[in-house]
Amino acid sequence: MADMEIKLYNKWSFSGVVVEDAGLKDYINLRPIVVPRTNGYYHNTPFYKTKVNIVERLANRLQVIGHKGKKHRYSSGHNTGKAKALSNVVRNVLEKIEHKTKENPIQVLVTAIENASPREEVITIERSGARYAQAVDMSPTRRVDLVLRYLAQGAGHRAFNGSVLLEDALFEEIMDCYNLGKKSMALSKKIEIEKMAAAAK
Repeated sequence: MADMEIKLYNKWSFSGVVVEDAGLKDYINLRPIVVPRTNGYYHNTPFYKTKVNIVERLANRLQVIGHKGKKHRYSSGHNTGKAKALSNVVRNVLEKIEHKTKENPIQVLVTAIENASPREEVITIERSGARYAQAVDMSPTRRVDLVLRYLAQGAGHRAFNGSVLLEDALFEEIMDCYNLGKKSMALSKKIEIEKMAAAAK
């Protein structure tokens, strides 16, 4: 019996998915997996995030999107961490992406992450009691972390109070990043961070 190819949700193949950004190639995990749920299997290993499939990381990030500013209600009481429900949300989003683009939705997600990942940020350096803003290169791990956070927050905040469905909001966020639009929170945050870094040089 020939070896069967492992596909995400038995639908989408990882074989043709390519990470174009050389800096992120080792940090966006595309190891074939059927169900994106490893239950923290890699949590005690070094750089465990790089060993978790990128689709699973997106689903995990949706469980606790994080508060915005001082509005803690976004991260308290409403994000109950229902892994199965949020896995279904991600699956529905991938189906919508495939229907819209006629392409492999995993590749669309990876390209969206590459497009929205900032390359520089600003840190504060204190010398002789004075503080200065200094532009620094962002590590690849942090680049991926921030994109996933902003994708989840952008979708979660739009879907808060039921104005739109979470899967519709996440679909629009990913597609806007993929098409380099201007409505995505992740892409607007990238532009904002890189502008601040450019001004601090």
